[in-house]
Amino acid sequence: MGQTYFTAELFDFLRQLKRHNRREWFLRNKSRYESVLRDPCLRFIADLAEPLHRLSPWLVADPRPSGGSLMRIYRDIRFSPDKRLYKTNVGMHFSHSAGKKEIHAPGFYLHLEPESCFLAAGSWRPDPKSLAKIRNAIAQKPEMWKKARRGLSTESESLSRPPRGYPADHPFVEDLKHKSFVALSTFTDATVCSSGFMAESVKAGRRISPLVGFLSQALGLKY
Repeated sequence: MGQTYFTAELFDFLRQLKRHNRREWFLRNKSRYESVLRDPCLRFIADLAEPLHRLSPWLVADPRPSGGSLMRIYRDIRFSPDKRLYKTNVGMHFSHSAGKKEIHAPGFYLHLEPESCFLAAGSWRPDPKSLAKIRNAIAQKPEMWKKARRGLSTESESLSRPPRGYPADHPFVEDLKHKSFVALSTFTDATVCSSGFMAESVKAGRRISPLVGFLSQALGLKY
């Protein structure tokens, strides 16, 4: 039997935070935030480090409470018309170790939200230079891309026409139009709260890891 990291209290807390997205409420419930959300996430991240390393030694699971894999609960509202102070989901990012130098390096992202839990992998809105490298790799290595693209989301923002310089009859022309390259694996709330969630997360990561590997190599990164 695996370890249970999360309980239904996590989702209860997020639902209540959505209804009471105010500083006063959060401060009154900060100990709950720490016990049902922050601390379980940090334990999960710490335990994921070894299986993630087996997927690729270049992926990072950092269990530090600040500046690590657990994303802040506080929203950046400086330039946003939406002035809600707190996120109503949990985000954990597992970046390529080159991420500090290559901010668009591919990686994994785990999202926990009531009735919307998923593991994502890939590259979200890479800069034009990185995007050009990825498209070139797809065009030049179609057989490798065919294997790596399994699970690729078709809901990504895309161009209406093929990028300049790529033929309209390329077998993966629709993929070449993408502005992001992301694969998803979804979980039910019950799975997240089960003792098998770590195993299911690793299984999902293994299934969509080839996409991260392809994108990393396209950008000249080891994987």
